[in-house]
Amino acid sequence: MDAHQAIVTKRDTRSYLPEPVPEEQLEKVLRSARMAGSAKNMQLTRLVVVTDQADRDGLAECGDFTSWIGSAPVVIVFVVPAETGRMFDVGRMAQNLMVAANAEGLATCPVTFQHQGRIRALLGIPDDHEGTMGVTLGRPGPPSDSPLKSKRVELDDLVHRGRWQG
Repeated sequence: MDAHQAIVTKRDTRSYLPEPVPEEQLEKVLRSARMAGSAKNMQLTRLVVVTDQADRDGLAECGDFTSWIGSAPVVIVFVVPAETGRMFDVGRMAQNLMVAANAEGLATCPVTFQHQGRIRALLGIPDDHEGTMGVTLGRPGPPSDSPLKSKRVELDDLVHRGRWQG
């Protein structure tokens, strides 16, 4: 699958098969995350790869809308320094990981962790760091009938050239 195809076919998935992600595929998507650019090439983001079922279930308690994440065989938590971490860098890294995973036939979904005290205690994250974002990873399960599904905004409605056209 070429890069464009991996981007346009990627969908957020909250349904996973219980089978583990092969180590070779996991390494490939982690290497793809590693290659994301970062502001001033600081490379401040670190990853915690969570595969233990009890820890994945514990992560479900670290966010307000994360009850489903324990079903994913892997949850990757993006950790940054609380004072100097850049969420744009986390997003770039997460997107690299998710597009690479899609090209490998794996499903992903980004998640937000609002409860930093809980996630620090669960994963041993230092007090001066935060794990505010994560990505679930695994083989896609049956598609859901989510009421949140919608068509993409048309390109002509999305893009303004030169200046805002209203």
